[in-house]
Amino acid sequence: MKILMMGGTRFVGKPLVSLLQAAGHELCLFTRGRQTLPEGVEHLAGDRSNPDDLAVLQGRRFDVIIDSSGRTQAESQAVVERTGAPAHRFVYVSSAGVYADSELWPLDEEAPTDPASRHAGKAETETWLRRQGIPFTSFRPTYIIGAGNYNPVESWFFDRILHGQPVPLPGDGSTITQLGHVHDLASAMARCLAVEASANRIYNCSGAKGVTFRGLVAAAARACGRSPEQVEIRSFDPAGLDKKARKAFPLRLAHFLTDIQRVQRELAWSPSFDLEASLADSYHNDYAQREPSTPDFSGDAALLG
Repeated sequence: MKILMMGGTRFVGKPLVSLLQAAGHELCLFTRGRQTLPEGVEHLAGDRSNPDDLAVLQGRRFDVIIDSSGRTQAESQAVVERTGAPAHRFVYVSSAGVYADSELWPLDEEAPTDPASRHAGKAETETWLRRQGIPFTSFRPTYIIGAGNYNPVESWFFDRILHGQPVPLPGDGSTITQLGHVHDLASAMARCLAVEASANRIYNCSGAKGVTFRGLVAAAARACGRSPEQVEIRSFDPAGLDKKARKAFPLRLAHFLTDIQRVQRELAWSPSFDLEASLADSYHNDYAQREPSTPDFSGDAALLG
């Protein structure tokens, strides 16, 4: 199939491009041209936030459009207005961050969404695609980790463990979160193109299990080759902080756990990476390869008082 990817040269895009090429698809990547391009793809250079740059898409027709970088309905709509609806599928990377607070865990795909969420634009895009009658498949990951992650998630923990700094955790560290590996998300996205039942479906997509913050620190230490017993954990009071904020602390300060049974059942897919393997991959194939640096720990002092 002829596939347009909005992006494709960074975190999720790299493994996804490899999988799609291996399956024999013809790829066209729309990027700003700042990253090295994979071989064998057509490249359209531009910034999607600039309407003039999107003109290169005018009149182009595709079987599939994959949008891993759109954050609002307007961004995805601007693409479809120029290319027309894809003949086969619009594949979208949404976020589990669209869900509202809940007392019931894990969250399934029918859980209420939060119109005030900073990810609300992604839920609006899903609603727009459905109303337009455009066949789509949307994926809602929690935290994506792995080599190439440009968000400070696992690296935040690696920094403190390897520099002998205490790791600040909210409360007693029993809050449960959920992480998934980037290659697993990419494989589910590629898989959905061959499954007709995945049209007009939304899938939570992450690791199969949740982990407490304390368990995450221990797993991150093992990935670095350090003993968890040697890592100092210090508690901070999360009261007064936005529990969905990710600033001084990289994860939500509340439980964040989704049910992935639907994607497992309908796509005959399961994660290949558990938490330990995900963190080990990220450490050995990314973090350990970086140039040595001294991280900024000043935000920790504010957390710990």
